[in-house]
Amino acid sequence: MLSLRFDTTALPERPTVLALGAHSDDIEIGCGATMLRLAELRPELQVTWAVLSATGERAKEARAGAEAFAGSVASLNVIVEDFRDKYLAHEGEELRDFFEQLRCEVNPDIILTHRRGDSHQDHRFVCELTWNTFRNNLILEYEIPKYDGDLLSPNLFVPITEEEAQRKVDAIMSTFVTQRTRHWFTEDLFMAMMRLRGMEANSPTRFAEAFTCRKAVLDLAPSETTARPSMALVSERVA
Repeated sequence: MLSLRFDTTALPERPTVLALGAHSDDIEIGCGATMLRLAELRPELQVTWAVLSATGERAKEARAGAEAFAGSVASLNVIVEDFRDKYLAHEGEELRDFFEQLRCEVNPDIILTHRRGDSHQDHRFVCELTWNTFRNNLILEYEIPKYDGDLLSPNLFVPITEEEAQRKVDAIMSTFVTQRTRHWFTEDLFMAMMRLRGMEANSPTRFAEAFTCRKAVLDLAPSETTARPSMALVSERVA
């Protein structure tokens, strides 16, 4: 298959990433390895990391998670809000105001957010607000495994190394101590997800994270005058 690459043609000199999570640990589980890879390959990144529902120990874990996964980039702005867990849709007005303020502060090249078809009501609402608020940005929806069995077929994959996959799992397990008693919160589950997606992507490294990309502009002839190209097509084939 053809590979799409984020390179200097597709991204500005100091690219901006907005990572959104309804709860503490959502971003890390959904796209932690991708963030680790982006931070390593593009240390000049400017990252805004927003967690919408986290209080007490969970808020501390949210900040620690952001540092663990994006602490090496040039700029990291961590936002932890205390909207009520499981009731985000019922705080729609206040949450919409938060998103509108966020739009005034950041114009991301890449947005990482929840998947629209996620069975968790908080996750779905965050995705809805993301699309309502950011209409001219590349939005990638990450996935989170859960008891509901709501995983679908993604259409965009980010190959990662086995080392990056293990770093992701180690950081999640050491950071989110409050979640260790949950039956699904295990190393083998997180590794299995990345191994499965790596197989589906025919990843040469055997591991990958998966996303849903609902809308992207593929500029086949990038130019310096293009306002915000989303991706650059690389004329190489993935084995």
